[in-house]
Amino acid sequence: MLNRTTLARPYARAAFLAAREEGALARWSEQLAVLAAVVSDEQVQPLLTDPRINREDLLAMFNDVAGGELGEDVRNFLQILADNGRLSLLPDVFAQYEFLRREIEQRIQVRVTSAQPMSDEESASLAAKLKARYGREVDLDIEVDAHLIGGAVIRAGDEVIDGSVRGRLERLARQVAV
Repeated sequence: MLNRTTLARPYARAAFLAAREEGALARWSEQLAVLAAVVSDEQVQPLLTDPRINREDLLAMFNDVAGGELGEDVRNFLQILADNGRLSLLPDVFAQYEFLRREIEQRIQVRVTSAQPMSDEESASLAAKLKARYGREVDLDIEVDAHLIGGAVIRAGDEVIDGSVRGRLERLARQVAV
C-alpha cells in the first residue's frame, strides 16, 4: 500500500500549480492550513469515514469552520479530495504544498529547540546567521525543551546542528565509553 506522503504528492502539486497560476500562494497556504487543522482534530477524523455523512455536508462543515472564507478554487480542490476519499490527507497535502512554496520563494524552514526561551533579538540574530549560511530567507519555528539543559538544537532540512549541553554530554559519554 502507498504511504500518505506518496498519496498526497499529486494533490499538493496540483494545489501548488493552481495557486501559483492565480498568484495566490499565500491565500492557498492560509486556507490549506485551516483545512489541515480541521482534519487533524480528533473529533473530525471519525466524520471523514462515516458513511452516514454525505460529502456535501462534510464540505459545508469545512467551509463553515473556515468562516465561509474558502475560495471557490479551494472548495473545488476539497471536492476533488472528497470525491477520491482523500480528505484525511489534507495535513500531508499542506506540508508538501508548503515545501513547494518555500522552494519557489527561496525560503527554508528551520526548527530551533532551545533550552530556554529566545528573545526577539536572539531569534533575529540567529535568523540572519542562518540566512547567510543557507542563502535563503529563514522561517524560524522555535520551541523550548528544558531537557536540553542549555544551548539549542537546530534542524534545517536534513541538517541537524546540536549545540545543546545534553548533546555535548551524550557525545562525551560515548567517547569515554570507547
